[in-house]
Amino acid sequence: MAGITLDSVRKSFGKNEVIHGIDIDIRDGEFIVIVGPSGCGKSTLLRMVAGLETVTSGDITIGDRRVNDLEPMDRDIAMVFQNYALYPHMSVFQNMAYGLKIAGTPKVEIERRVADTAKLLQLEDFLERRPRQLSGGQRQRVAMGRAIVRQPSVFLFDEPLSNLDAKLRVQMRLEIKALQQKLGVTSLYVTHDQVEAMTLAERMIVMNDGVAEQIGEPRDVYAKPATNFVAGFIGSPPMNFFGPSALKGYTGDSGGTLGVRPEHLTLCDETRGRLSGVAKYTEVLGAETLVHLVMNNGESLTIRQDGDSPAPDPGDNCFADFESSNLNVFDSQGRRVT
Repeated sequence: MAGITLDSVRKSFGKNEVIHGIDIDIRDGEFIVIVGPSGCGKSTLLRMVAGLETVTSGDITIGDRRVNDLEPMDRDIAMVFQNYALYPHMSVFQNMAYGLKIAGTPKVEIERRVADTAKLLQLEDFLERRPRQLSGGQRQRVAMGRAIVRQPSVFLFDEPLSNLDAKLRVQMRLEIKALQQKLGVTSLYVTHDQVEAMTLAERMIVMNDGVAEQIGEPRDVYAKPATNFVAGFIGSPPMNFFGPSALKGYTGDSGGTLGVRPEHLTLCDETRGRLSGVAKYTEVLGAETLVHLVMNNGESLTIRQDGDSPAPDPGDNCFADFESSNLNVFDSQGRRVT
C-alpha cells in the first residue's frame, strides 16, 4: 500500500486550464473524497492519478514513485467505475479473475483470491452467474471485487454509486466505507453527492471550477467553510446567505455576505428576532420540519426545527435568531473571515 502526493498538479486542454494547481499529501490507508458540482474537474483529477489523462504540469507520486509518465497498468492502482464495466458473457468468477489471468497469476492463486474476495463481498453464491442475472448492488460488488483481487496500493472510485437507487446507494456507501477500513487501502473517491462525501471521507477535497476550495475533515469543512461556495455546497439544506442589512443590530463589515446554517436558527418573538420574514411554506419530514421564509429584502431563509415543534402557516410574519458564534462572515471575494 502507498500514500499519494499531488504537487502543483495542473491540467489544460489547449489554452483552457481546467485544473488550477492541486496540492495534497494523502496518507497511506486514507480515504479521500473529491466532491463538487458537474464540470468542476473532480473526475479529471482522478483520471490523472489513474494515468488516463496526462498531467500538464506538476507531479503525482504514488508511494515513492513519480508516476506522471507511467502507464495505468504500471501504477499499482485499481479503478471502480460508474457503469461497472463488467464483461456480459463472463461469469462473476471470470470477471473477477480476468485481470489476474491476463497478468499471468497462477491458477491456484487466482482461485484463492477470488474465493476470499467473494466471501468478503458476500458473493459466494453468485460466482457462476452472468452480470445480467444480478441486481445493481451485486454488479457493483463484482466491480469492487475485481479491483480487490488485484491487491493494489490504491483504489480509485469514479462515482460508483450514481446508477443505483437512493436506498441502495445508502447501503452500498456503508459497505464501501466498512470494506475500505477493513482492507486499509488508500482510496480516492469522486462524487457530486455532498451527503455521500460527508459520510465516507476521512478528508474531502471540495472542488469548484478546477480549484480545491477547501481540503479538510468533513466536520471541519461543514463547521468552518473556507468560502461561501463551500458553505453553500456542503450541507442539506445549504447554508442561508443574506446581506448585512438584513441582520438587525449587525455592526461588522458591510461589504460581504453573512451565513447561518438552518439548524442554528430558531423561531422567536419580535423582540428577540434579528431576522424577519414571511412564511412561504413548510416541509414536514417526520423527525424534522423545514420552515421556509422570504425576508423583507426578498432573500430566502430556511429554518430546520424539531418535527414536534409548531410550524407557522403560510403568510405568517416570523422572526428568527441564532447564537452569535454560529454566524459565518464572508468578505466581498467570498472568503471566510475568521
